[in-house]
Amino acid sequence: MQTRKQFLFTTFSFASGAAVLGRKMFDRLQSGSTHFHPTFDLHCHPGRLFAIDQSSPEKFTDAVKTLDEMNKIHLGGAFFSLVADSKIIKAGPTGIQATRKYEPNEAWEEYKRQLKDMKDFFQSAPVRPAVQANDLKKSDMVAAFLAVEGGDFLEGQVEKLDEAYADGIRSIQLVHYAPNELGDLQTVTPTHNGLSSFGKEVVRKMNKLGMIIDTAHASYQTAKDVADLTDSPIMLSHSILEMEADRPVAKRAISKEHAKVIAQTGGLIGAWPSGFNKSFDEFVDNILRLVDVAGIDHVGIGTDMDGNFKPVLSSYNQYPSLAVALKNKGLSQKQVEKIMGGNASRLLSKIFK
Repeated sequence: MQTRKQFLFTTFSFASGAAVLGRKMFDRLQSGSTHFHPTFDLHCHPGRLFAIDQSSPEKFTDAVKTLDEMNKIHLGGAFFSLVADSKIIKAGPTGIQATRKYEPNEAWEEYKRQLKDMKDFFQSAPVRPAVQANDLKKSDMVAAFLAVEGGDFLEGQVEKLDEAYADGIRSIQLVHYAPNELGDLQTVTPTHNGLSSFGKEVVRKMNKLGMIIDTAHASYQTAKDVADLTDSPIMLSHSILEMEADRPVAKRAISKEHAKVIAQTGGLIGAWPSGFNKSFDEFVDNILRLVDVAGIDHVGIGTDMDGNFKPVLSSYNQYPSLAVALKNKGLSQKQVEKIMGGNASRLLSKIFK
């Protein structure tokens, strides 16, 4: 039986040949007029690595495919996100929701399992594990920054942030779909009236350590409380401006006021290509709407790749097309570069110590 390392070596050897063609295609799409260094994805789940059973190497196929696409289009870096509440949530008729609460120490153990699986995969994958902003410029391979979606794994203990930082975690999304001790979500009834006392401890500690605070999935009041407290720019890694209330995943969209709260910290909002958008073209228009509200310096891309709901951008092979589409809508080369990665690079440089 083929081992995991043998499987990865065989697959990546094949992929490297395809990468050459991908780079040429990217250059043709650029037509010599724009060149983006570095491009960045604020939120992704390549191959849903957080859920992989390491005993079966064939299950790495989707992750291999996604990483190949990242490298073909020269993606500079991305936040590879673990999912803190993955064991206790599931999709239901009204969306994703928690099915139970974690048992004591269960969330931390699940975090450690996912972390080990991710790092084991990195040993054989064409990525550069990254912890500093200048890691974006060190290799042709994508720089993989680690993030955690949901602060559930902290289990109410702010001291665990020190270990998470030592583990290489550089961003934490305070809340996800399961209610936790840090603050309120967009998708459930509020219980903390915004950021909790523990959430405030976490924000202060993350500022001190030099970690990016991600307010995706957080309620407006939670995001505002974070913005009022933080002494660093904050990120909202994947969302979009609200439109009709009956759109799919409409609860995950944000108001203009919500977007401005993030921007006013000097922060960054990742435009989210979910099924909220009716098409790829509408997603491009929605990026421009976000720019109009938050400003060109405060918009990036957060694909939620391989973990998204009915995505209108479902492959990194579409990144060059996205850049071209934004330019065709009237943005300058410099403005497109900011959205595709320049703003993310600036955010990392401001926060990472």
